Amino acid sequence: MEKGKSKKIFEQAQLSIPGGVNSPVRAFRAVGGEPVFMESAQGAYMTDIDGNSYIDLINSWGPMILGHGNPLIADAVTDAVKRSLSFGTPTAAEVTMAELICSMVPSMDKVRMVNSGTEATMSAIRVARGYTGRDKIIKFEGCYHGHGDSFLIAAGSGAATMGEPDSPGVTKGTARDTLTVPYNNLEKLQEVVHENKDQVAAIILEPVVGNMGCVPPIDGYLQGLRQICDDHGIVLIFDEVMTGFRLASGGAQELYGVKADMTTLGKIIGGGMPVGAYGGRADIMDMVSPKGPVYQAGTLSGNPVAMAAGLAMLGYLHDNRGLYVQLESVQQIITGGIRTNMKRLGLNYQINAVGSMFSLFFTETPVVDFETAKTSDLTMFGKYFNAMLNRGVYLAPSQYETLFLSTAIGEAEMEKIIAANYEALQEIHS
Repeated sequence: MEKGKSKKIFEQAQLSIPGGVNSPVRAFRAVGGEPVFMESAQGAYMTDIDGNSYIDLINSWGPMILGHGNPLIADAVTDAVKRSLSFGTPTAAEVTMAELICSMVPSMDKVRMVNSGTEATMSAIRVARGYTGRDKIIKFEGCYHGHGDSFLIAAGSGAATMGEPDSPGVTKGTARDTLTVPYNNLEKLQEVVHENKDQVAAIILEPVVGNMGCVPPIDGYLQGLRQICDDHGIVLIFDEVMTGFRLASGGAQELYGVKADMTTLGKIIGGGMPVGAYGGRADIMDMVSPKGPVYQAGTLSGNPVAMAAGLAMLGYLHDNRGLYVQLESVQQIITGGIRTNMKRLGLNYQINAVGSMFSLFFTETPVVDFETAKTSDLTMFGKYFNAMLNRGVYLAPSQYETLFLSTAIGEAEMEKIIAANYEALQEIHS
């Protein structure tokens, strides 16, 4: 597979961009080799600047649930661009989008548009603190909520991949106000809540973790979280930047039947455009300026192009809920094929999956939290990643990232993925 153009532009990029990339995991440092620079994408495939084609299993880290270049989204963006790229004023599309999101997410009365998932989680924490008058938050080891200071404590995903789970630049005061506990462990959470009685403003988590690989909640876990928050007056925040509108029309909250007090959303509500949102109960959201005293603002919030793309995307998901059954069926065929491959090769690696999200962990230990995720053989994963890349399947370049499927993946792509998986596992174990 020829990668000369990618190699050349990566060398050039390092002269003007820190590390040559605009997001750390893209650098391929966790898997070895050098990043592939993409030029275009259509349906289930991405094409790099050297002309190599790959089946895409990250789908822009989740939002491309309908595949790349979907005409519904593309036409909406084209029409919006003709009217203007940005107004900096209210638009009717923002209202329609807010109404649609609130109708789809079971717990959401009001919603505020922002520009990214990181901005959404940072804002939600500030509002929760303003609402409760408390300072501390609880997050879970291995859960990643963007690069806000409060979240870079025992972070997963890129921070763990880069070997820097506690980033320089985060103050000691911020660290003191961020408490961390293991995911899927209600007993430990209860202990921390009792040790910090009446000091915890919010508990934030990915209801299905995607940033230490795909790790689902154990039975009763989310229900237990809800009860703890009710008992202690704590705001429960579900970070559904990954799971929102992907696992179900109403996200993980619909799938598991548990309502959060606040919810954060990301790229999928813009059809892949840079956008985010946070929302929740009316009494909490009414704390946000100009209605209330908690300040948050943004010139590009509710950007008209992003709103147009998001309305097209969410409208389709709202009206075609059967696609979630289709996506889960595709996942089950692929993960079933991988399990068959491992059995043929005498391997016992772990697969976690929920809906259209899944991960293959290079460990024999069941993965239920960050500690068990870290038992994975990262060297072996790096070899596997490159073996799959060379066979035309693009995986997340980190063991600690979930994979995402799209409706564009058909029978031919499923067969190619399963065949590539067998050959790659056979190669790295030969």
